[in-house]
Amino acid sequence: MTDKHHPFLPSASPATWLGVMGGGQLGRMFAHAAQKMGYKVAVLEPERDCPAGHAADHLLCADYTDAAALTELAEQCVAVTTEFENVPALSLQSLSEKTFVAPSAACVSIAQDRMEEKRFFTECAPLSGVLPAPHQVIACAADVDAIPDSLLPGILKTVRMGYDGKGQVRVRTHDEVRTAFAGMNGVACVLEKMLPLAYEISVLAARGADRQSVVYPIAENVHRDGILFTTTVPSPNITPDCSAKAQAAALAIIGELGYVGVLCIEFFVLQDGSLVVNEMAPRPHNSGHYTIDACITSQFAQQVRAMARLPLGDVRQHSPAAMLNILGDSWFDRNTDQLREPAWDRVLALPGANLHLYGKDDPRRGRKMGHVTFVAPTLPEAQANLKTACGILGIDA
Repeated sequence: MTDKHHPFLPSASPATWLGVMGGGQLGRMFAHAAQKMGYKVAVLEPERDCPAGHAADHLLCADYTDAAALTELAEQCVAVTTEFENVPALSLQSLSEKTFVAPSAACVSIAQDRMEEKRFFTECAPLSGVLPAPHQVIACAADVDAIPDSLLPGILKTVRMGYDGKGQVRVRTHDEVRTAFAGMNGVACVLEKMLPLAYEISVLAARGADRQSVVYPIAENVHRDGILFTTTVPSPNITPDCSAKAQAAALAIIGELGYVGVLCIEFFVLQDGSLVVNEMAPRPHNSGHYTIDACITSQFAQQVRAMARLPLGDVRQHSPAAMLNILGDSWFDRNTDQLREPAWDRVLALPGANLHLYGKDDPRRGRKMGHVTFVAPTLPEAQANLKTACGILGIDA
């Protein structure tokens, strides 16, 4: 890919409007960062009661494909971005005919399709030095018979729309693949070989319209039930060589995409120390929330800079950090459905605690409601305070 999707334009001065497709918490945090820098923010989102809408200067309550709303957003804003990857790429393409869009529809469309994403990663491997896990498309029941034994056990994932562990099933045999594929109503899937995983990392990178790129420190992630549980930065387990390789791979990938904006790339580190690229998110990422409190430039301020075609910010991490996702489960007694407010006073009494709640009024088990980042002089101190917070919030540490 090339930079033809992002022709150079003059930087956008503050007191102008920036647009966001999507009304979730990422849009909310983007709005806060943009407003801090003097911009006004317009959000296009179908749901009126949404986290980003509460923070935005203007909410366009409409479907992502609504032609009139897209025109209004494009005419109002000097640049538009997306806060989640499943915004229709055609809508982003339509917006780009009237205003600056970052990331481009072409980049987002790759991240929306797991097979396109793997194809891109594979084509990029001579530059990035990393490959995705061995995989095979399962487009129809007959494809199951062609699965080589070497791909099992594996994980069957829908090609589109899966996130936070949704749309994926672990499978050990051909019969389990058949059952799982049928349970997904016959939508196209990809089977990925299960690898001997040591741990997971994510690399947050950003690239400006001037083709300059920056990369943040390596974040080590722990997931539970497919949802991010904790992020620790710097990664306590990664070697210097592996860290350098992951950062170089991220810079190669973002450059080859011709990308403008913030991009998060998730990698697997295997037990033998080798690196496998898993997937990418064309937006700020849950694992990058620590940057708000622990880095010179947060991922959201970086997104503002890229959209406004300003110089990218300093990515230095000034404090070790441990971030804990807070799900709706923390509003419930462990064994009942009785709602109660978590003990935020006790959490905030812990050293280095930075609480971020997303303005969601309806706590539900498994729903992301906020996060808390602990910064400290040393990583063990941050990790210890996170563990204490887990006890206060009723989370198994």
